[in-house]
Amino acid sequence: MLLKFAQWLSQYISVFSVFNYITLRAVLAAITALSISFLVGPMMIRKLTAYKIGQAVRDDGPQTHLVKAGTPTMGGALILTSIAITTLLWADLNNKYVWVVLLTTLGFGAIGWVDDYRKVVHRNPKGLSAKAKMLWQSIIAVIVAAYLWQHASLPAHTELIVPFFKHLVFPLAAFTFILLACLVIVGTSNAVNLTDGLDGLAIMPTVMISSALAIFAYVAGHAVFAKYLGMPHVPGASELAVFCGAIAGAGLAFLWFNAYPAEVFMGDVGALALGAALGTVAVIVRQEIVLLIMGGVFVLETLSVVIQVASFKLTGKRIFRMAPLHHHYELKGWKENQVVVRFWIISMMLVLIGLTTLKLR
Repeated sequence: MLLKFAQWLSQYISVFSVFNYITLRAVLAAITALSISFLVGPMMIRKLTAYKIGQAVRDDGPQTHLVKAGTPTMGGALILTSIAITTLLWADLNNKYVWVVLLTTLGFGAIGWVDDYRKVVHRNPKGLSAKAKMLWQSIIAVIVAAYLWQHASLPAHTELIVPFFKHLVFPLAAFTFILLACLVIVGTSNAVNLTDGLDGLAIMPTVMISSALAIFAYVAGHAVFAKYLGMPHVPGASELAVFCGAIAGAGLAFLWFNAYPAEVFMGDVGALALGAALGTVAVIVRQEIVLLIMGGVFVLETLSVVIQVASFKLTGKRIFRMAPLHHHYELKGWKENQVVVRFWIISMMLVLIGLTTLKLR
């Protein structure tokens, strides 16, 4: 909206043509999302508290978490509101990728909203069943993957790129491309959700990864940069840098309220949506493996749950004191802040490794 207005003004006042630069709009998107969240956040937290939309805490986990019972949840709605408004203001709304990522994010957010609503309002501890969540997530992911396959204009847009190797790519058929895309989108969505168990633990890695993906998106959409760095050129993908900027801004603002001791939790409405957003952007810019590297903390958290469940079912024994992994370290004696900050440091290192793949090929 603001982009269109600026483009109209640039016909009469040349200085407004600066808003055509994606890098500027990505920065403005981050600032706008940050500002919206800061303005709306306190009011939303008060409303959630007034409606008694509070978090339920497991009594079999770390005892220090019991004081968190009743803390407002579903705060992810604040993040999604900021991202949606900011994207509509600063992104090119004629760009198909912007709509694909935005609608995917809101779709997964809707699934998380229903799950959270049943848990905290209807007092149904199961919320939306795991099968129902997986079904709806898969339906959205299949639609998105099929759309991206159908609108791929070059073979490179459907190849699996192996980072650090310049010419190592694997062409994908329709079925394998759709399957891989679904695994990335649904897998990342649930991985972020599993990680969201401590104050600020999930949101900061999300901010870092989205910022890195903004760079990948900008490069992929720029013909000269993409050719120089050996990346597939995806026309229009640069506009996703604006969307990623909105995620980073909204995420940082949410961290202000979510930092220990948290005033609000994001809930499934935020975690599922943000994970799906990261996965979808990675699929579009053909950086699925790089996302796996940068999201290493999310991967480890997910693997810890899978290993724990498999071990208990097969042997009756648990590998970890508690899964996901962050609870294991809490029960080992690490303070919550220690776990969070150390996982942030690991995420930062992994994101930097992911960024090196831009040049090291």
